[in-house]
Amino acid sequence: MTASVLTRPTATVPVRTSRRRLRPGRPIPFGSAIGPFLLLAGWAVGSAAGWIDARTLSAPWTVVTTAGDLIADGRLQDNLAISAQRAGLGLAIGTAVGTVLAVIAGLSRWGEAVLDGPIQIKRAIPALALVPLLILWFGIGEQMKVITITLGVFVPVYIHTHNGLRSIDSRYVELGESLRLPRAAFIRRIVLPGALPGFLLGMRFAVVGAWLSLVVVEQINSTSGIGYMMELAREYGQTDVIIVGLVLYGLLGLLSDGAVRLAQRRALSWRRTLAD
Repeated sequence: MTASVLTRPTATVPVRTSRRRLRPGRPIPFGSAIGPFLLLAGWAVGSAAGWIDARTLSAPWTVVTTAGDLIADGRLQDNLAISAQRAGLGLAIGTAVGTVLAVIAGLSRWGEAVLDGPIQIKRAIPALALVPLLILWFGIGEQMKVITITLGVFVPVYIHTHNGLRSIDSRYVELGESLRLPRAAFIRRIVLPGALPGFLLGMRFAVVGAWLSLVVVEQINSTSGIGYMMELAREYGQTDVIIVGLVLYGLLGLLSDGAVRLAQRRALSWRRTLAD
């Protein structure tokens, strides 16, 4: 009699493999303030230790005191209001022009053929390089300043909005054609939502471009504005006033970009990206 060998089936033990995380990690609270804080700390330490000459770069506490004096005199508020008005007007006009041109070029082959080439040429020419020509055409008044800011704004709005339009999934276009949507409804329901990510990205470049253009135009025969205040301080060797103007420009740029980023997060909250 042969003995049969009974074998018990062995249970397979699942092997746990740790998934490698490729994401950047969790957001750091107030992470955007770490870099500026380290820069400010290095500036303060260098000034306190005497490594930085006060005639070359004023100490942070000197700049704060100067800013307080300018606020007490009312000079800072008046110049800031004029600068904000110029930047806001140029930003509004440039955004409207860039958006309209992007829609025309994005929805029409003839529109693209007529508009895209000249705008690409303008893109290769810095707006500030046109300042001498704009002075000859429009003088040195407010019109020239606003036009210069507009030229620095509408190109990024056009480029990114046009790219967003051309990146719309063709299936949505086919759906609109199948539903026989009118042109206005097609633009409102498909074109504008599809181009929104590109438009908001262009706005981030546009708000910074507005302040960059403002810095230059306000130093050309201006009698008001933050740039004029800085240019006047240069003539008298007041580095503290110049630093106040630079810090103010930087804060305005950061706040403007932060406002657009906030609108971007809310308007595109449905998207899951690497930053989430």
